Amino acid sequence: PCNGRETNASLRLAKRIGLDYNIKKSVMLLSKELLLLVFFTGMETVASFTAFQFPSIPTFFKPPNSAAVTADPVSKKKAELLEAISYTNNGKDASPETQAKVLQIVREIEKTAPTKDTLFTDPAEAAKLDGLWYLQYTSPSVVGDDDELPDAWKPVVAESNIETTQFNGKGEVSASGIRVDTSNKVVKQIFDVTKMTATNLITLDFGKVCVSGTFRPSKNVPSRAVISFTNADITLNNGLELKLGFLFSVLALFRGKENGWLETTYLGDDMRIGRGNKGTMFALTRDVDAVQP
Repeated sequence: PCNGRETNASLRLAKRIGLDYNIKKSVMLLSKELLLLVFFTGMETVASFTAFQFPSIPTFFKPPNSAAVTADPVSKKKAELLEAISYTNNGKDASPETQAKVLQIVREIEKTAPTKDTLFTDPAEAAKLDGLWYLQYTSPSVVGDDDELPDAWKPVVAESNIETTQFNGKGEVSASGIRVDTSNKVVKQIFDVTKMTATNLITLDFGKVCVSGTFRPSKNVPSRAVISFTNADITLNNGLELKLGFLFSVLALFRGKENGWLETTYLGDDMRIGRGNKGTMFALTRDVDAVQP
């Protein structure tokens, strides 16, 4: 069935098929090379674009320093203190846990930013003490034990002839034995550094109680004011006034004229922390509404 003509035709067909195959193979290889060339050329272009740097633009405004934005440690602790003493009625309703927490925060503030020794000699420092302060919290002399508060504040040295008996009342103040409940009351303390006077003014339901006297800087502790209370006036809502200053005169016969001291352990523009001769701690602010009642 196969003759010579058919054989020649078959050979020509086979060669043509082989040629077409080789052409297609070459085209495929060439296409592959072109694709690789385009790919790598594109990568080099991207790399060149990435390496390109725009000319620097003059900086007219610098970003704020993060350290300046972040509140300093003392400001943070002061905020914690105001939060801790809120809703305690000047300390009267503070639980033992709250009392310990408050004293711990206060101690950290005192150690981080102690009052300068030039409190009464530097006019700028004295001006920070001068004027009206609002009592926001009163702590008793003893809170917990030494294990709970190992770093509890202790006076460097006492003043002669001034009583240091511990005072364990909460939300109260005392002046030579005259105790006044200050819970949920507006209590003002006014320092006049020019006249060297100190005044405590308490508004009560029946009237006002005002206890005042003079002070001098301590010779032992530069940030301590030694106070001589001489006046104790009660003004009733009906206008009647009671003068009880003679009580201090009687006590002075037995204890001496100077009957208390107050050491300022921290002093800022908006907050002051003080320690009394009986170990009590006082937190005061310039703003009457700085603490939630």
